[in-house]
Amino acid sequence: MSGAGLVLPDPVQAMLEQVSLKNTLFAPTSRYYGIDVMTIAAPTSEGGSRTTAYIARRFLPQPGNFQLIQEHTVVQGDRLDNIAGRYLGDATLFWRLCDANNAMKPEELTEAVGAKIEITMPQGIAGSRL
Repeated sequence: MSGAGLVLPDPVQAMLEQVSLKNTLFAPTSRYYGIDVMTIAAPTSEGGSRTTAYIARRFLPQPGNFQLIQEHTVVQGDRLDNIAGRYLGDATLFWRLCDANNAMKPEELTEAVGAKIEITMPQGIAGSRL
C-alpha cells in the first residue's frame, strides 16, 4: 500500500492535545495570556464562509484579589511604564498596576500628583508587605 495521500498528524500537536495544554498566542507576561481565542464563521458574498478569529473579552479583576506589597506616591513627571519598571522589573507590566488599582485607562493612575498607586503581587499570589 502506498503512502501517497496519507497525512500523518503533527506529533507535537498530538501530544499537546493529549495532555490538554492550552495553546496561547501571548507571552506569559501579557495581560492576554490565557485568554481564549474564539472564532466565528460568516457567510461571504461568493456563497462560502469566512472564519474570523478574535480574543475573548478580558474583564478587570477585582482589586481585592491582589496582595499589597507597597504604595507609590505619584510625583510630577511620573510615567506608569517607568513605575512598573522600577517596582516590577519590566516596564511592559504597567497593565498589572492598572489591574491592581482598578484603572481602565493607564494615564488615570499618574494624572494627579500625590495619588497613591498600589504595588501588588500578581493576581492570586500571596506574599508579604515590604
